[in-house]
Amino acid sequence: EWSKLYLAHHWPVTVCKDCQDPPEYWTIHGLWPDKGEECNRTWHFNVTEIKDLMSDMRRYWPDVIHSSLNRTQFWKHEWEKHGTCAATLPILNSQKKYFSKTLELYQLVNLGFLLKAGIKPGSTTYYQMAAIKEVLTEFYGITPKIQCLPPEEGEEAQTLGCIEFSFTKELELRTCTEPKEELSVCNDTLPVYYPSQVK
Repeated sequence: EWSKLYLAHHWPVTVCKDCQDPPEYWTIHGLWPDKGEECNRTWHFNVTEIKDLMSDMRRYWPDVIHSSLNRTQFWKHEWEKHGTCAATLPILNSQKKYFSKTLELYQLVNLGFLLKAGIKPGSTTYYQMAAIKEVLTEFYGITPKIQCLPPEEGEEAQTLGCIEFSFTKELELRTCTEPKEELSVCNDTLPVYYPSQVK
């Protein structure tokens, strides 16, 4: 029984392993209930159920981590691992509803506004964690979870990678608390690098 949902955005330039031209905007990683995985192993992904969402799915929910894989594999993984659990909520109880509602929430918390606030990707600029948090909190009225890759050897800056928003079952924003693995939660004292191109 889960109590909240996480909408994870990732910064393709940071998370891409073998991308040629990663998107230069935040993309969706997934919409995840806080508990449970693979809740219904018999409910298989069927891409035809989301065919009318396809152009938005390709644009906003590409597989930037494994760019060489068939892109529907990523959506299949997200549905079977997380969507089948989220489906206990009537508003998310089909593949069509799960994917379209995720796209809707992604537009609702559009991270494009970071640019308007003067926080933009670059190859030489570093930001303070406090400045990024302040902008996000001011804009949304809640604090999302910001995750970074730790500094590489010989460097002092961490790299911005993922921003997670938390929603109640009523799909209202709430402040994020629990850490999730994958990337570590950013260190408040280290400068933050927001890369504009893959190293």
